Amino acid sequence: MTHRCYYDRMDWWNYVASLPKPTVMVLQDADRKPGAGAFVGEIHAVIGRALSCVGCVTNGAVRDLPAVKAMGFHLFAGYVSVSHSYAHIIDFGEPVEIGGLKIQSGDLIHGDRHGVLTIPLEIARSVPAEAAKLIADEQELTEFCRSPEFSLEELGERMKKSPGNCDLPWKAR
Repeated sequence: MTHRCYYDRMDWWNYVASLPKPTVMVLQDADRKPGAGAFVGEIHAVIGRALSCVGCVTNGAVRDLPAVKAMGFHLFAGYVSVSHSYAHIIDFGEPVEIGGLKIQSGDLIHGDRHGVLTIPLEIARSVPAEAAKLIADEQELTEFCRSPEFSLEELGERMKKSPGNCDLPWKAR
């Protein structure tokens, strides 16, 4: 431990730089009560962007939200904090758990304001086409529900024909 700024761990930055691009930093806050202080803010985001990171996923806290958003760096966090507190890296490259979702180095991650999920690499190439089908099906159903032809009977018939999306092969949190 260097006992300097918490972002001076060059061994960690070298590890991040060695990962396939684009990269998402995934950080598990190991405190008994995660979120007391933010590990990621503007400085980590700037360094991350320089290393082709697109964002960070953490169960802990983040800060400097306006500056981070302005640079196009994405954050998914359990908390927002005004301070970094006493944050330091314990280990890296090991599996972590963020809100019940187990994530390991090399996992394909997708996230938005609703949550984060991992996608098995073996189906990754098929996800865009499947997503396009789901969007088209949902748009068709939405248009029907807003139309003067809407009826519960027809809705039931459409639902019987719908392939549904209950058995998706990815894990979400």
